[in-house]
Amino acid sequence: MESTAKVGLIGLGVMGENLALNIERNGYSIAVYNRHPDKVDEFMKGRATGKNVLGFKDEAAFMQALERPRKIILLVKAGDPVDITIAGIKPYLEKGDIIVDGGNSHFRDTQRREKELAAEGIHFIGSGVSGGEEGALWGPSLMPGGDKAAYESIRPIWEAIAAKVDDGPCVAYLGPDGAGHFVKMVHNGIEYGDMQLIAEAYHLLRGVLGYELDRISEVFESWNAGLLNSFLIEITAKILTVIDPETRRPLVELIQDKAGQKGTGKWTVEIAADLAVPIATIDAALTARMLSALKDERVAASKLLPAPATAQYAGDAKEFVDALGSALYASKICSYAQGMALIAAASRSYEWGIDLAETARIWKGGCIIRAQLLDRISKAYRKNRDLPNLLVDSEFSSAIAQAQEQWRQVVVTATQLGIPIPALSASLAYYDSYRTARLPQNLTQAQRDYFGAHTYERVDKPDAGFIHTEWAKLIKAKVGKQA
Repeated sequence: MESTAKVGLIGLGVMGENLALNIERNGYSIAVYNRHPDKVDEFMKGRATGKNVLGFKDEAAFMQALERPRKIILLVKAGDPVDITIAGIKPYLEKGDIIVDGGNSHFRDTQRREKELAAEGIHFIGSGVSGGEEGALWGPSLMPGGDKAAYESIRPIWEAIAAKVDDGPCVAYLGPDGAGHFVKMVHNGIEYGDMQLIAEAYHLLRGVLGYELDRISEVFESWNAGLLNSFLIEITAKILTVIDPETRRPLVELIQDKAGQKGTGKWTVEIAADLAVPIATIDAALTARMLSALKDERVAASKLLPAPATAQYAGDAKEFVDALGSALYASKICSYAQGMALIAAASRSYEWGIDLAETARIWKGGCIIRAQLLDRISKAYRKNRDLPNLLVDSEFSSAIAQAQEQWRQVVVTATQLGIPIPALSASLAYYDSYRTARLPQNLTQAQRDYFGAHTYERVDKPDAGFIHTEWAKLIKAKVGKQA
């Protein structure tokens, strides 16, 4: 056992423990610290037994045990706990030391921390870590951003512990200050969209076709063998087969239909609004989670609000399953398209220089949204680094062209039967809006100018700039003429 460690880690929650073991397994001695001493004891006497791990209950001793320049990973709850943790170790920090925040911090907090610490000669890296506890232990997708020279110091470690795919480890330097945490935030936003789309597909298979869970599991298994191959589709097929040992009923049916959230989906929607980037699928997924939380209201409303008169599906079951698979794939493309467009917009706004092809590549393994689709996305951005939207890539536009008739059939069927599909229908609306050359917002601008003098631009006078019209005068004059 070494008396000093190459890496330090603060925070022995599930993710912290697993990442520490991953780092140690890949040949790097590690020191760990947790503000609750019993967590250190539990880890050292349990999972860390016999491993090249040093456990500390005192910050000063922990910091003293690290090789210089220190490399310290924080895996603590986002927000104030990160600032409190940094404040606790700050008296022991020296110029050149590197702090890596591996939690789900807001990218603006990361920008602030990086700037504050840089002024004192301390390097700060905000690195997204995706893959859950299994990923942390066996290979996550890592999304680092911050000082590039500092990243080069931790790069061998990050590449060693990351998931591996056919074209390398699932990690890449994404850009300065908050770039890494921004990409992780959007990853989670796409994850919201993906999960909602899958939930809606499950709902339709039950509500339209009346399939039992084992049959639905088989459908998801078949989808996972094709274009929809992904981690979330794979685990959905498995989840639907699990029986509760206590009641002998399917476990998923015993789970309350109220979805939780930790904030990253909300942050994604908020920054998308700030940057004026439409993310309809992700927004619908967030709204669906919030609506699900209104359980008591929904139960009461279900007894008062009438359902459509059409209550049964009269079509062919196999045709509907095929159509639903196509709708799910097309909607999934839209969800990723929205997320990538948001990353591109932020990269331009903050001058991060994020490589979208690399972003998609590092999501191919380890992370929650890993999917076969990501290889095509990466290739699309390698082919055209200035691609404005995935929907206009020839491969994806062709895929949606083939899927759209079935996609529309699914949306119509769900609407007729009164089955809510907010993400599937929002995805279709996003696609239809994006492909429409002239939208009805000319009327919206007229209304805004009428009541608020917000001005508008004319299609026949593009060089005239923004114009305001005295609408009431024109209407009064017209009435006078008619009289």
